[in-house]
Amino acid sequence: MWNEHNLTRQDDERKWISRVLDGHTEEYAFLVNLYKNKIYGLLRGMGADHQDAQDLAQETFIKAYRNLASHDRSRSFAAWLYTIAANLLRDFRRKTPYIEHRVENYAHLSAGANPEEILLKGENLNELQEVLRQLPANYRMVILLRYTNDLTYEEMSEVLGVPMNKVQNDLYRAKKRLKQLLTSQEARNDAVFKSR
Repeated sequence: MWNEHNLTRQDDERKWISRVLDGHTEEYAFLVNLYKNKIYGLLRGMGADHQDAQDLAQETFIKAYRNLASHDRSRSFAAWLYTIAANLLRDFRRKTPYIEHRVENYAHLSAGANPEEILLKGENLNELQEVLRQLPANYRMVILLRYTNDLTYEEMSEVLGVPMNKVQNDLYRAKKRLKQLLTSQEARNDAVFKSR
């Protein structure tokens, strides 16, 4: 569902792309800064380790820059960028053995949090990431694109190269499966707690 914020974002992106293509190449940094954390987060969420995610994110922006003139500005720049990142990750996995890595992300912790809060939030995040890893790759991808990168169904369809109804079905099934896994995880945690 498009809202006013998404339309404004897309209009702003078109202006920045036009400026870069008009020779103001240093302004490409605006687009990089806008998406670097989201691209990195997507790659990490899909199992890339810290260094690989950094390298692939950098490669994503280099490839996007080189092909910026071919980007259809009537379409979402974000979706185009995520497509490049997803394809690079897919190619990377074909070339190298895949090893799932634990994702460490403490950006959600406030500076004023006490050590107990930090530990609990970190444990909850790690548990959620463990559960996400149990989802099939296509389910994990739709969850990450929708809820951590805030893409629309149309943008997700473009990134994944599948019809929008498949995106909607996969997201519905992913949320259902995630809920089952979280409920199961919670039951295991309760059993451990009660046994102490």
